[in-house]
Amino acid sequence: MKITKNRYLLGFTATVTFLALTRLVFPGIAKPLGSTAKIAVEHDTAHVATTPVSAGGANTKMATRWYKSDGSLVKNRIFSVPSFKNTFPDSNSVQMVAARKYGVSPVMDRNEAEMRVKELVYVGANPFFHVDKLNNSIPYLVPRASILLQDIGRAFYDSLTIKGIPLHKLIVTSVLRTKDDVQKLRNRNQNATENSCHLYGTTFDLCYNRYITVEDPEGPARRAVRNDTLKWVLSEVLRDFRQQERCYIKYEVKQGCFHITVN
Repeated sequence: MKITKNRYLLGFTATVTFLALTRLVFPGIAKPLGSTAKIAVEHDTAHVATTPVSAGGANTKMATRWYKSDGSLVKNRIFSVPSFKNTFPDSNSVQMVAARKYGVSPVMDRNEAEMRVKELVYVGANPFFHVDKLNNSIPYLVPRASILLQDIGRAFYDSLTIKGIPLHKLIVTSVLRTKDDVQKLRNRNQNATENSCHLYGTTFDLCYNRYITVEDPEGPARRAVRNDTLKWVLSEVLRDFRQQERCYIKYEVKQGCFHITVN
């Protein structure tokens, strides 16, 4: 049957009338039954808290991991990881397997990287992380690695928020290395590996001893946060991603970074 304008208006009027009569006969049906609060942290999706909240708020406790009974955020403790070296032990040989599986063939120089836009995406300014001045690499990653980097940055923000810590951006210190970049590194440092995971666009380094404070230009200055505190939070986030088998991670002491390859 074709629905004309008159038939639509007639049906709409009948529906509204029926609902109004139902509310008059059964007034209790209009009372709120409660809502469901769902707080999902991206780097800890296995522990989503779902708790009913009564309309009046009285005599109701929000037994969640992130919220108190009055609805305010719980400043969760920072546990960090037992050992950085033991938690993030993935060597270059381990990461190389994933790099070759998901990466591109090594790029000769920057000009070639710019020509391979179908395989590589540009990694630049972002709300969640800052790309440092790159002397030995260029800001390109395969899409899979770019998404991982975005997700880590977003999860880091979430973790800082639920722990009551002012927001800070992560700093990316190394991304895709061309063959020219690797050769220049080896000329200065004979210990630099010739077959780096960075050649494949699957790997990036996140600095753990420097961060950028996210400031409100019109608001008060943010309180200072120790770099060690931020490092502990970042280690929790990265441990979760590694346990989800989304990446391999090596804790680099001399370079002051987490060396990460997408999986």
